[in-house]
Amino acid sequence: MTRRMTSGNPAKLILLFALPLIVGNIFQQFYSMADTVIVGRTIGVHALAAVGCTGSISFLILGFVMGFTSGLSIITAQKFGAQDEEGVKRSFAISILLSAAVTVVMTVLSLMLVRPILEILQTPPEIIEDAASYLFIIFCGIGASVLFNLASNMLRALGDAKTPLYFLVLACCINIVLDLVLILAFHLGVSGAGLATILSQMLSGICCFVFIMKKTPMLWVEKRHFAEGMGELRKHLTTAFPMAFQMSIIAVGALILQFALNGLGSVSVAAYTAAQKIDSIATMPMNSLGAAMATYAAQNYGASKPMRIRKGVFQCILISVSFSILMGLMNIFAGSSLAAVFVGKGEKEVLHLARVYLGINGTFYPVLALLFIYRFTLQGLGKSVIPTVAGTMELVMRALAAAILVHYLGFAGACAANPLAWIGACIPLAGAYYVSLNKIAPMESCKSEKGRFRISRKHRIAGI
Repeated sequence: MTRRMTSGNPAKLILLFALPLIVGNIFQQFYSMADTVIVGRTIGVHALAAVGCTGSISFLILGFVMGFTSGLSIITAQKFGAQDEEGVKRSFAISILLSAAVTVVMTVLSLMLVRPILEILQTPPEIIEDAASYLFIIFCGIGASVLFNLASNMLRALGDAKTPLYFLVLACCINIVLDLVLILAFHLGVSGAGLATILSQMLSGICCFVFIMKKTPMLWVEKRHFAEGMGELRKHLTTAFPMAFQMSIIAVGALILQFALNGLGSVSVAAYTAAQKIDSIATMPMNSLGAAMATYAAQNYGASKPMRIRKGVFQCILISVSFSILMGLMNIFAGSSLAAVFVGKGEKEVLHLARVYLGINGTFYPVLALLFIYRFTLQGLGKSVIPTVAGTMELVMRALAAAILVHYLGFAGACAANPLAWIGACIPLAGAYYVSLNKIAPMESCKSEKGRFRISRKHRIAGI
């Protein structure tokens, strides 16, 4: 079901759109959490560390394709907001072609680089084989990730956040079942966890596309739309590639930090992995509210309503920052208990380090809430350069933490990398948002003046 966000109460529309995203993103984290819990509790801490140390590497590749498909959907949302149905179809058609090309290139490159990257990062010898096996399986399934992200992002561009959620929940349940079967019954180890993830994601992607073909006429494309869409190829690329590179730049910073973390040993890696899973769940609502702002801003930008964008951002900030404070307090005071879900209560050192991570990161959640809102809103406005600059700031701050803080503070220094990155990125994003809104605000007042001129002219002609 499509939904226009160009009229009605902004806070209500944003929340209604964000709620399925929140639930969906939490379930999507369950993909990863299911792997982590089952691997950590049934295979062991070394296997948990092997899966955990691949997170920044997989984010480097998968983050690129996720950012790319998100960028493509921004153009689609803008055309939907402008009520350009043919433009929506052309946008979807060219997005399919571009996504297919990116899938082939990224799959080949990533499979070639699996082992070299792990060696460059000085992955501990006791976990490198499992890490390589897990990454190889994940990268073989890049097409599955692109399939689901493209379909779900296109549905969300039209205001439909519920349909992708339904298929994601189904896939999550299947993922957990496959984890248990492939790891416990077939003894495939960490490779089984990776295989379960990509099979589940492939299923959700197929379901989304079947739904589009049967229930979403706005996205029904014909052969001519592919040809006509080539005229808008540059516009899509100039939006999609900066968003893709932004995600990869952030991932490079995470890789540098992972390099420093690997030097602290597998216990630190395991603690960081367990804490990251909790951290991801806690920050998902903030991320989802930000993602909702991308669609909200894109549709209203297409409809030339910048003042409505400003109002929506203000209301979203109040909601997201309030929630971030609650989640931060939960992580600070219940960190050890939450981390015990992944490694058991007997791993005292792992639990202590996980609590340090959650305490430091939870304190700065309000900054992260603002970062998500400003970043996604700018992306919805088609302003892709500044978010990329902000991503570069995240890279620099994480690199500084890895080079300096980890050396002097050890694990606590690694934990401080995220808050430093959030602060460094939030500053340019906030400035760029307010500058951008001030620049496009005259659009609305100009349209209003034209409307009043037409009305007054009609009145004069009628002798009123």
